[in-house]
Amino acid sequence: MYEKQLYVFDGDIPCKAVIRNYTKDDFSALIRVQQESFPPPFPSELWWNEEQLNNHITLFPEGALCVEVDGRIVGSMTGLIVDFDPAHVDHTWEEITDSGYIRNHRPDGNTLYVVDICVSPPYRKLGLGKWLMQSMYEVVVHRGLDRLLGGGRMPGYHRYAGELTPEAYINKVVAGELKDPVITFLLRCGRTPLAIVRNYLEDEESLNHAVLMEWRNPFKQVKGKK
Repeated sequence: MYEKQLYVFDGDIPCKAVIRNYTKDDFSALIRVQQESFPPPFPSELWWNEEQLNNHITLFPEGALCVEVDGRIVGSMTGLIVDFDPAHVDHTWEEITDSGYIRNHRPDGNTLYVVDICVSPPYRKLGLGKWLMQSMYEVVVHRGLDRLLGGGRMPGYHRYAGELTPEAYINKVVAGELKDPVITFLLRCGRTPLAIVRNYLEDEESLNHAVLMEWRNPFKQVKGKK
């Protein structure tokens, strides 16, 4: 099982944090973090429920991580293993994550797929999302998988949709000409764009688009390269 102790910084003040696998005892705290992160009018039925969380810790406990600061759970990240073919990238979030229930988890797959990452708003300045991502990279290496992958929302896109295609928008974000709240964060975490996926999830800001963002396992050889 996974547990890591570290210090994060609130300005210049170090704060002790722990990243570990979450358990059944954490369910109420995890749902609270969802409520804090996605308040109304976000639909409450899209917050984690206990059946989903129970599946996470039962089917793939290594991919069920939470972060504590001063003993309080303030964030989480969840993944499952899938068998991903880079030549066939089209899918929806509901299809590839089983709507968050991960009953399609494939222990023999090649890719750790991000179901969700969430940090309570008052704690986002501590860089916890980046540390959760780094911890999931470590799971990829530990399991000998090819990559970490997930669909990133592009919430800034709606402001430029009249003049830019999704691909052109992402190219400008990567070039530093535009900043997107989600995609820029993922770039800072070491993820790289792989493909645009249309109709990935219902999201007015992204116009239902997402960017598949990849982190390749540096200990695995890329096919066709030496």
